[in-house]
Amino acid sequence: MKRTTFFITGTNTGVGKTVLTALLTRHLRERGVNAVALKPVCSGGRADARALHAASDGALTLDEVNPWHFRAPVAPLLAARRERRRVALADVFAHVRAMQKRFDVLLVEGAGGLLSPLGEKFDSRELIVALCATPMVVCPNRLGAVNQVLLTLATLPRSASGRACVVLMSPSRPDASTATNASLLAEFLDAKRIFCLPHLGGRFDPEKVLKDPRVRRTLCRLVI
Repeated sequence: MKRTTFFITGTNTGVGKTVLTALLTRHLRERGVNAVALKPVCSGGRADARALHAASDGALTLDEVNPWHFRAPVAPLLAARRERRRVALADVFAHVRAMQKRFDVLLVEGAGGLLSPLGEKFDSRELIVALCATPMVVCPNRLGAVNQVLLTLATLPRSASGRACVVLMSPSRPDASTATNASLLAEFLDAKRIFCLPHLGGRFDPEKVLKDPRVRRTLCRLVI
């Protein structure tokens, strides 16, 4: 693959960003691609960063995967302020740029939704633009998904939204909209940029999930 940076953001927190990022990282590495995942900034528990560290086969240290971690389970900006620390866009950009030079494919996971503040005066949107990354917008495939996805894409600059992909994560209990959200979104976006993943089970195991041919096919299409 050519040198590429994907930025995995979401319509909210807890929508499946880490699951998708870990799956893509494992999938690419198993295919011989020099790929790793980062979660530069996080707050609360560090489980997401540990999952990405494991998916990257230890190619990076945990602190390289996640250089800025804050204890309080609130937005990273507030969590950093509680510890009297400061996260600047220039510092995060410099770290990710250094990783771009070491790896062919970089998967960068944001924290929370697109506009959740990551540090002083910046969020995932600013980082996507600075890195010229390809956005992946993750959203639960349930009622409200179409509105949430379109709002997120509308918030991105046209240069970024025009190359963004949307990944709908199937819930354990589908609702009346689950089967139709993708087709309705296709009335507003190129259908080739919309992807659906099946429900991946209550306990996420990348090795087990990647044995599902539906998952493999979707991941292959996502990173072509």
